[in-house]
Amino acid sequence: MQALLEDYVPGAGLATDLVNTAPSVWHGEDQLTDLDALLAFLTEHEVAEHDLTDDVLGEADLDAVRSLRGRVRKVIDLRDPEDIADAAAALTSATSVLTLVADEAGRRAWQAVPRPKASPADRLALFCGVGVLGALRALGPERFRDCASPTCTGAFIDTSRPGRRRYCMPDLCGNRAWVAAYRARHRLEPEEVDEVEEPEDG
Repeated sequence: MQALLEDYVPGAGLATDLVNTAPSVWHGEDQLTDLDALLAFLTEHEVAEHDLTDDVLGEADLDAVRSLRGRVRKVIDLRDPEDIADAAAALTSATSVLTLVADEAGRRAWQAVPRPKASPADRLALFCGVGVLGALRALGPERFRDCASPTCTGAFIDTSRPGRRRYCMPDLCGNRAWVAAYRARHRLEPEEVDEVEEPEDG
């Protein structure tokens, strides 16, 4: 995963996915339960500098990522643009160096590169921080939102083109909200009572 300052969508998505692994979002169930879950998350988001295994990761890495998750959530919960920028910059300041890279068309863009032997938590902090800063600059603080589901405490950065995203996990929270609304509508409708024929006297 690259931390290009102009390409903020992957980093903003990573920040959203990370904070929504928290037990507070899953009604007490942590989605980063153990090293296997952490490895799966890092692999899915292409955060690892090299192929990681359970032997490379340790409990300290899991604790550090869980701690980072709380810090990133505090950033997404902010609404003042200066506060967001300061908090996001703090995520990246100690873990990266800036370099200029060229794309396929020869255009040069700034890229934040993790320092050598950066830990998984440091790499996550860098990618999340760059994603937050890019989204803030391109889209504004109004794209930092709470999940609209009444049963969810998640948060997200809306990087969709129309900017109408309402749920932190649309496939899950959106579906739950639809089901809840459907059931609520049907509870308000009068119940249909089946007519039962009385048995004839024999």
